[in-house]
Amino acid sequence: MDYIKIKANPYHNSIQKTFLDYLLSLWAIIFLSPLFLVISFLSKTINKGPVFYMQERIGKNGRKFKIIKFRTMLVDAEKLQSKYKKLNEANGPVFKIRNDPRLTKFGKFLYNTGLDELPQLINVLKGEMSLVGPRPLPTYEAKKLTRSQKIRELVKPGITSSWVIKGSHNLSFKEWMRLDKEYVIKATLLTDISIILKTSIQIIKSILSIINHK
Repeated sequence: MDYIKIKANPYHNSIQKTFLDYLLSLWAIIFLSPLFLVISFLSKTINKGPVFYMQERIGKNGRKFKIIKFRTMLVDAEKLQSKYKKLNEANGPVFKIRNDPRLTKFGKFLYNTGLDELPQLINVLKGEMSLVGPRPLPTYEAKKLTRSQKIRELVKPGITSSWVIKGSHNLSFKEWMRLDKEYVIKATLLTDISIILKTSIQIIKSILSIINHK
């Protein structure tokens, strides 16, 4: 099915989704501000470099924007990508390594718990992202998608998604794209609330698991 012939669920442009995005994002930034400060302090102290990492990504309707994350990798990580190309575990036009050798020690903790994504709450408030939606790809990866896979660009990208809670890197690229397509077509308020709750539980479990293994 051609993505042009597919229409995104009206929910994506609804007051419900907009209200959920802005209300929860603003509340989360205020409530988690102490955590933001702790992560920033530790990152600056341990990693010895910029606290935040910004990268050009593709959003709704192919618009480019700068995604914000807590930096998890070495400062020259992008330049080193070609060096570790053979370690790529993704079976599609993306670059993914579970135990990426470019991760810093503290960055690995942030990456494995998902805490590195928290600054994207700012992207949500700026209207560039949604709390839930297809994960935005870097420009150079998004260009490699087929026409049918670009259905994910009919809606705002999200901090979390069905792909995240169902296994992310353990899933095939084909399954990832299928889940994004399903979300674009069938998303509802209950879907978003469910994904947000499951993501929160997943983050807490990841943190506790790492703490218990130390």
